[in-house]
Amino acid sequence: MKNISTTIFVLLVALALGLAFCSFQVRETESVLLTRFGKPIGEPITEPGFYWKWPQPIDQVHRFESRLQVFEGQMEETTTKGGEPVIVTSYMNWRIADPLKFYETVTNANNAQKYLLSQLRNEQNAIIGRHSFNEFINTDPSKIKFAQIENEIRDSLKKIMLDKYGIEVATVGIKKFEISEKVTEQVFNRMRSDRKKKSERILAEGSAEAAKIKADAEAKKIEILATAQARAKAIRGEGDADAAKYYKLLEEDPQLAMFLRDVDALKKILKNRSTIVLGAQTEPIKLLREVPNIEPKQ
Repeated sequence: MKNISTTIFVLLVALALGLAFCSFQVRETESVLLTRFGKPIGEPITEPGFYWKWPQPIDQVHRFESRLQVFEGQMEETTTKGGEPVIVTSYMNWRIADPLKFYETVTNANNAQKYLLSQLRNEQNAIIGRHSFNEFINTDPSKIKFAQIENEIRDSLKKIMLDKYGIEVATVGIKKFEISEKVTEQVFNRMRSDRKKKSERILAEGSAEAAKIKADAEAKKIEILATAQARAKAIRGEGDADAAKYYKLLEEDPQLAMFLRDVDALKKILKNRSTIVLGAQTEPIKLLREVPNIEPKQ
């Protein structure tokens, strides 16, 4: 009985070891590439479960993380389109999309770091060099293009990394964007210069508008004075015409002309309610006392 139990135990251990050496498990968060004598066989396995294989060193299992991973680049100094030096730290979210190509070019995740760093640095510096400094830092938020620049870096990396290394780049972001004290001073000087130019332009526009208003007012003044002078001249002409009538009457019949003049004056005096103390013989009050005897001129 003891020998039978030992035999069964040995057989079970051998079976367990055989299963361990001749099978493998694929988890949901990974993909597996199987190689035989160092050469890939079949397509990468992405479905979770148990699979059979020949024991090592015939077959070897290579596991790759299929979830998104975060890679942060190093702090790099580069220049913008205008030549301003800036210090940038970028990051990317990536995953292994093609395990076979990844294995053939990169081999493993540890080696991926240097490829990611190199490509991220190259594309980051190239894209930043196409944009001016005021697209990163500006007093007008509408002119800042951080999101656009990050998308440009991502799109540029996406094709390169997938075609060359089997890596899918999901997102790229700029974590830090710094400038030196010298550049900061230059930026503030430029901002002050821009504000000064803007204020000078506004003042010039205000002066031009004020000059225009003064010119318009002067033109209207001249126009109004000309109109008033023309009106005054017309009134004087009417007065001269009326006076000429009286002069003519005065020449033809002086007594009648004087009488008519007194009547007009009396109308004007009595038009409003007023108290006037004058002598009874005062012209033209004496008309109220008696009407002169005026005979028509023969």
